[in-house]
Amino acid sequence: MPIRRLPPELINRIAAGEVVERPASAVKELVENALDAGATTVEVQADGGGLSRILVADDGAGIPPDELPLAVERHATSKLKPGEDGDYDLLRIATLGFRGEALPSIGSVARLSIASRAKGSADAHSIFVDAGAMGAVAPAAFPGPHGARVEVRDLFYATPARLKFMKSERSESLAIAEELKRQAMAHEAVSFTLDLDGRRTLRLPAEAPGPEGRLARLSAIMGREFSENALELDQEREGIRLTGFAGLPTYNRGNAAHQYLFVNGRPVRDRLLQGALRASYADFLARDRHPLAALYVELDAGLVDVNVHPAKAEVRFRDPGLVRGLIIGALRHALAAAGHRASTTVASAALGGFRPGGGWTPPPSAAGFSAWRSGGWSPGMAAAAVLPGLEQVSARAEMAWDAPGVAEPGEAAPVFDPLDFPLGAARAQVHETYIVAQTRDGMVIVDQHAAHERLVYERMKAEMEGGGVTRQALLLPEVVELDPAEAERVAAKAEELAALGLVIEPFGPGAILVREVPALLGETDAAGLVRDIADDLAENGQALALKERLEEVCSTMACHGSVRAGRRLTAAEMNALLRQMEATPHSGQCNHGRPTYVELKLADIERLFGRR
Repeated sequence: MPIRRLPPELINRIAAGEVVERPASAVKELVENALDAGATTVEVQADGGGLSRILVADDGAGIPPDELPLAVERHATSKLKPGEDGDYDLLRIATLGFRGEALPSIGSVARLSIASRAKGSADAHSIFVDAGAMGAVAPAAFPGPHGARVEVRDLFYATPARLKFMKSERSESLAIAEELKRQAMAHEAVSFTLDLDGRRTLRLPAEAPGPEGRLARLSAIMGREFSENALELDQEREGIRLTGFAGLPTYNRGNAAHQYLFVNGRPVRDRLLQGALRASYADFLARDRHPLAALYVELDAGLVDVNVHPAKAEVRFRDPGLVRGLIIGALRHALAAAGHRASTTVASAALGGFRPGGGWTPPPSAAGFSAWRSGGWSPGMAAAAVLPGLEQVSARAEMAWDAPGVAEPGEAAPVFDPLDFPLGAARAQVHETYIVAQTRDGMVIVDQHAAHERLVYERMKAEMEGGGVTRQALLLPEVVELDPAEAERVAAKAEELAALGLVIEPFGPGAILVREVPALLGETDAAGLVRDIADDLAENGQALALKERLEEVCSTMACHGSVRAGRRLTAAEMNALLRQMEATPHSGQCNHGRPTYVELKLADIERLFGRR
């Protein structure tokens, strides 16, 4: 077949397939244009899932009338300027948009109208594009002093086959809302509103720039509980700065939908984030649980390539290992600083169990105190029926506490009240499993087995890191066949793997020789372990499989070596356990992300009984 030049209209429609995949893609491009124009207010309206109508209005700098025709021409943009040598530098992009494809791509498959008043101009003008056919610039009405209003009607009407690939209106509306939330999280100083089919679904007022305003914006989107259970991050390494917030391990979800990464103010999707979060939370969460996080990376524009994908949803770092290490280091530092802290949602869930519709429902009033007074109710029977186990033996601790204090010479040492400790003073042991402690403003219930399991696990980890991992030499070294690229990646991590007890070396192209394995693993499938490590390196850039297996064994050993449920503890043992929890990092959750204690404030308890 002969080679033919494609007509411009067809070229634009091909480009539209890359840039505008769905209505949410069009919203993303238009909102980014508004932000690049310096907008402080962005309003979005969408009808019929965005397929019938999309309107994005802003108060940015606006477009002069003589530039409106250029705005809808392909590869025409105000965001790239030539250098002194006349060349355009695509490796130092400082704006969200730069390709000059969004408006012409949208105009080639829909009916597009742009009305704008440039800053400092008295008049407003508009231009209309219908399936690639451009109209003339004309005077227009405009409500604000400056800015732009871009309206898209009948998206993909010029490419009917594309409409068959769209999801339901509800799904498309949810995608638009999610896209706007991501943009709002990246720009807390800008106010955003979203109307779907005439109904206001999102209203986010502008917040003060900085960590406090950013956390307020994240809480408005991810839920109020996020601010109460988030750890602040602020680390810098070799000119790359990481800020943001990550949730406590006990504040987790069943999927990774609440994990966000922003690079120089640009929302991006990157496997690097998922791998770094998995590595950082591996000690605290089961594989089917996921943390919440919003991480912001700021670095020199020359260290990141944003011209990787037409939709600009992906970036490529010049040194991905440095960024990954920074994220993991910052997260681990924040998690260690959290100490024994557990999420507030644990207490909320516990209190919810006492309310109607929760885990415990009070008996009807006919069988209550008034019935007992008239002889129609037996307290013992009701207690056994409603709260099983209440009649069983429990340990009670009422001890005098004389903690050594610091005193001046000639003065008596002060007596420290155990109620002032974070986890308080042990008062009782219930069902030989749960320790009940009293604090200054509430009470704490501790799962003795889960808490001690965490303490033993952290001690074993520290011993393993301090003394190294004991190795077991294989009688016959095992050869593991891999893809040459996989073998090269695994061999490059030989030193790191040796520190974890796995001694390997290259064995020709596409093969790895295993000489020693961690003794802690006992009998293990060396070939399967190496293949898992190769998969981890391909997906996350880290050898997580071996570390996770070692930690799993440590976790199992800690479980068997910890204080079991059903063992009666003395008052001294209970208080010693509480003090160890306060001094041990990560003691607020067991090795699977479940809480080791629940704290109930006195005010919450009083509300349960109607005293507040």
